[in-house]
Amino acid sequence: MTQLVECIPNFSEARRPEVVDAIVAAAASVAEISILDRSSDTDHNRTVLTLAGTPAGVEEAAFRAIQKAAELIDMNQHTGEHPRMGATDVCPFVPISGVTMDDCVALAKRLGERVGRELNIPVYLYEAAAQRPERVNLENVRRGQYEGIKAEVETNPERKPDFGPAKLGTAGATVIGARAPLIAFNVYLTTEDVAIAKSIAKAMRQSSGGFRFIKGAGFLVDGRAQVSMNMTDYRQTPIARVVEAIRREALRYGVGIHHSELVGLIPQEALVEAAVWYTQLDQFKPDQILETRLYAAQSKAATPAAPQSADFLDQLAAATPAPGGGCAAAYAGAMGAGLVAMMAGLTIGKKKYIEVENQAKTILAEAENLRAELTTAVAEDAAAFEAVMAAFKLPKDSATQEKLRAAEIEKATLAAAKVPLRVAGKAARVIELAAQIAAVGNLNAISDGASGAVLARAALASAGYNVRINLNSLSDQTAGEGLLAELKELEARAAQFEAEIRQTLETRGGIAL
Repeated sequence: MTQLVECIPNFSEARRPEVVDAIVAAAASVAEISILDRSSDTDHNRTVLTLAGTPAGVEEAAFRAIQKAAELIDMNQHTGEHPRMGATDVCPFVPISGVTMDDCVALAKRLGERVGRELNIPVYLYEAAAQRPERVNLENVRRGQYEGIKAEVETNPERKPDFGPAKLGTAGATVIGARAPLIAFNVYLTTEDVAIAKSIAKAMRQSSGGFRFIKGAGFLVDGRAQVSMNMTDYRQTPIARVVEAIRREALRYGVGIHHSELVGLIPQEALVEAAVWYTQLDQFKPDQILETRLYAAQSKAATPAAPQSADFLDQLAAATPAPGGGCAAAYAGAMGAGLVAMMAGLTIGKKKYIEVENQAKTILAEAENLRAELTTAVAEDAAAFEAVMAAFKLPKDSATQEKLRAAEIEKATLAAAKVPLRVAGKAARVIELAAQIAAVGNLNAISDGASGAVLARAALASAGYNVRINLNSLSDQTAGEGLLAELKELEARAAQFEAEIRQTLETRGGIAL
C-alpha cells in the first residue's frame, strides 16, 4: 500500500499574497508532495495549506514552509481575528494510507526537534503527539496567544516548550502534532450581531457543554456574524447534526443561516453522510456512488505502475540541470543503506547468529533511518540547486540590486554545498555500518553488505565532487574552509572502514581481492 500523509500547516498571514506565495513555493519545492489546497482569510489574517505525499516528503515540505514563514512573518506586527501564537501557528500530520497515527506522532516529534534546533523556534507538541496531558488540546497550548506566551515563556515552567528555546522571537512559537482528519467549517448567520455567533458557538462546543468533538468560536467576518468550528471527529459528531443544531439555536434569536463554508478540504465520507441524512436514504450503501464503482473498476484493470526508481532514472537521463550528480549521490547512498539493512535483516532470527541479534537489530534500525534520510536528500539537493538558479535570476539593474543579488548567490551556493556534505556524512556512516554487519552478520549475504558499502562509497565520492564545486564558486573562499575540512575527515574515516570490509571479505567470506 502506498504511504500517504496529509499535513495542514496554518500560517499567520493572508493579507500579503506575495508572502503566502513564497511559503507555498517553499513547500512545493519538495518533489514527493502535492499541494492540495490553499485557503486564505484576510479578516482572520490566516492561510491554511493542505499538502500530502510520502512521510519523508511531507516532513521536509513542512520544515521548508515553516522556515520560510519564519523569515517573512513578524508576529510583533501581526493582527487578525483568529487566535495565533506563531508565524506557523499549527502544523498537524494526519495518516491517510499505509501509515499509522504512531507514524505521524514520530513525524511530529522529528519535525519539532528540527524546527527547535535549526530555526530556534519554540515548539509545542499537541493532540496525539502531546507529551503532557494538558497539551492535548490546542486551546490550552495557545492560551494568551503570541503576546501572552511571550510574556510568560521565560519564567513560567508550565510554558516551557517541548523543543527549542524558552524564548519567543519574531516568528513566535509553533504547535506541531498528529491527529485524525479535521473539518474546518464556518456557518454565517443572517445578522451582524457577533454576540449571537458567540452564544451559538458556546452552545456547540464541547468545552462549554455542547457537542463532543466540536471546537467553536464566534467572529464578525465581512460584516456578518460567523460561527467558526473545528470538527475533530465527523464520524461521531456528523456535520448535518451540528448544522441543524445551529439552525435551531439561531431561531431563538430570530435569525437564520445565511450560508456556510469549508476552510481547506473535507473527506468525501463526511459530505456523503450529510447528503444521506438530509435525503433520508436509509438503505444507502457507499458503493452506490457512481464514481466509487468507476474508480474500483479502473483500479482492478490498471497495470502495475512503473517503480519510482525508473521514474528517477528517466529524470536523471533527461537533458535538464536537475536532478544531477548530487541527487544521484543521495540515491546511491540510499541504495547502499538498503543493502546494509538487508544483511542485518537476514541475520535477525537465525539461530546461528543469536549472539549478535541485538547488534543486528541496532544496525537495521539505523540503516533504515539513513535510507529514509538519504531518499529525502534527493529532493533536497534538487531544491538547493533551484535556489542557486533563482538567485542568479534576481535583477541587477542597479548597484544596490547587484549587491543584493551577489549576496543571495553566495548564500544559496553555500547552502547548496551543505546538502551534499550531509549526504557525504550519511554515506560514510553507511560504510561504517556495512563494516560492522559484514564482520558478524549472515555470511550468505556478506556480498550484499559489501555492495552496500561500495554504493555508499560512490555516494560519498559523488557528494564530495558537488561540495567542492560549490565551494569553488564562492567569492569568499574562507567561508567554505570548515566544510572542506569536514569532508576530508569523512573521506579518511570511510577509507578506514573500506579497508576493514576488504579484510573481512578475505578472512571471513573467503573472497580473494
